This record gives sequence, C-alpha cells and structure tokens, in this order.
Amino acid sequence: QVQLVESGGGLVQAGGSLRLSCAASGRTFSRFATGWFRQAPGTERKLVAAASASGVSTYYVDSVKGRFTMSRDNAKNTVYLQMNSLKPEDTAVYYCAVTSGPYYYTNGLSGYDYWGQGTQVTVSS
Repeated sequence: QVQLVESGGGLVQAGGSLRLSCAASGRTFSRFATGWFRQAPGTERKLVAAASASGVSTYYVDSVKGRFTMSRDNAKNTVYLQMNSLKPEDTAVYYCAVTSGPYYYTNGLSGYDYWGQGTQVTVSS
C-alpha cells in the first residue's frame, strides 16, 4: 500500500506560480513512477506530467510544456509539480498517483494504482 497526500494548492492570479507537493508513505517510493493528473469540473481526469522512478524520464502534456516542471526527491518520498505562468484554464483539482513499476504510463488512468485525495488549484484572470 502507498498513501499519498497532496498539498500546495490554492488561489493564484494568472501569471503566478504554485508548487504542489505529494508526500508518499508505505511502499518503497523510489521504485515507482509517478504522475500528476488534473480534473476540471465536468471533465475527465487527465495526465499532466509524469516521471519515471529514477526521475530521469519525464512526460508533459503539450499544454503545460515549458510552464510546469515535475521533480521528485526520493530521500523525502516526495514528488513536486512546479507550476509557472499559470492560466485560468489550469484551474482544476490536481492529483498525484503512483504506478507499481518504474515506468510511467500516458494512456489515461490505467497503470496508476494509488491516488492522493487531490488539491484544488484556482487561477483567476
């Protein structure tokens, strides 16, 4: 079992920044890939960014490339999502998730076995 707790969400003006954190406990966190997802009201939950267990390989959806950066500190069992140049369309509940292997998946929610409770990010125009 892996328990995930997100933090760092909030209200920010367009152009601002936030850093989300996802603290993990339970299984050996460093062995598993992680992902950040977001879900806006009335929409499906979608992958925003992902990183392999080592952190060497990363993935970003086109809409956040150049603005969001995902990183992980395995010593602290924590994954981060640095979000810069935020836009109103980034408003959503953000979730972190963990796979059961070293590689991430980009095909929807499949492959992510453990989820946090989510943290709200609201970007005002």
